[in-house]
Amino acid sequence: MTTDASITDTTGASTTGAPVAGSSGDAALDAFIDALPKVELHVHLIGSASVPTVLELARRHPGSGVPTDEEELRAFYTFTDFPHFARVYRAVNALVREPGDVATLVLGLARDLAAQGARYAELQVTPYAHHMVGMPRREVTEALDLAARRAPEEYGVEMAYIFDIPGEYGVEAAEITIAHALEEPPAALVGFGLGGIEQERVRYRDAIRDAFTAARNAGLHSVPHGGEMTGPETIWEVIEGLGAERVGHGISCLGDERLVAHLRETRLPLDVCPTSNVCTGQVARIEDHPLPRLLEEGLFVTLNSDDPPMFATTLAGEYRTAARVFGLGRGELAELARNGVTASYLAPERKRELLTEIGALEAGQAGPVTAGPA
Repeated sequence: MTTDASITDTTGASTTGAPVAGSSGDAALDAFIDALPKVELHVHLIGSASVPTVLELARRHPGSGVPTDEEELRAFYTFTDFPHFARVYRAVNALVREPGDVATLVLGLARDLAAQGARYAELQVTPYAHHMVGMPRREVTEALDLAARRAPEEYGVEMAYIFDIPGEYGVEAAEITIAHALEEPPAALVGFGLGGIEQERVRYRDAIRDAFTAARNAGLHSVPHGGEMTGPETIWEVIEGLGAERVGHGISCLGDERLVAHLRETRLPLDVCPTSNVCTGQVARIEDHPLPRLLEEGLFVTLNSDDPPMFATTLAGEYRTAARVFGLGRGELAELARNGVTASYLAPERKRELLTEIGALEAGQAGPVTAGPA
């Protein structure tokens, strides 16, 4: 990862105190972003754990090596490089030892999203990680079901789930993930995904393809990562080999004109996570992120946060970055929100309701609300 000063936190300010493009702020724009009905389509269960949630888990499981003091924990989340990020991620993952911990994470995310005007999330869950610590499938499913019932009641946020294979763990991970998805799925399971280190997938291609075929045959949507750490060939593989209906990240597509044309023609959504791509070193600086070019090419883009607390961002923070760094105005931000709703697996009536809300908010703003370089 990089430690570039342009990575923004939830307020749009630099994590190091240096100014971000447009960081003088625009109160009307901030109000518009806060009020904009949003959906989160690319966020991971472990990576969604905010400081209050991790504190709760660390105090529940003392001796884990994760700080139980808030200031120490915030320092723990200040990454020096990608291996450090990976160690922190594994340490937080090790706190998830019981079904109650799973529910705590889901409800913590629902609470955090509600504060940002989000209405719905498709949360990526990695059953293999729970299997590795000996958590029974049925208990994981019951925890996910409980949290999905409580989230709308307590926070007004509807939760759905995507089960993802950590690709680098190979055949066993693929088999365990698809078995859980088919035999004991949570009621809100809508999709089947693939994450992890893209470079390690190639040797397990057949097992991963078989798992996705089984998932699609069972009615689950195909939503794998592709083109985050590798080139366009990985995106072609998830399209042609896994039947992708959305692609996680997909930013390397710009290296292949034929792929760009295919994505444009098919309107295949790309779930883009700008701050994440900087933090993991896939993009050198936030100003260099290809989001503007993806939009200029007419591609179908949704905006997401990936592992928000670990990357000092939020879903609303990504919209602020899109406005302040890339100069997107009110109409373009509303279009990104509409794309998220359209690309989601919400019920059709809920989609219509949210799209109507977005349109009403956009129309209700007096005069243009724009943002750009300071």
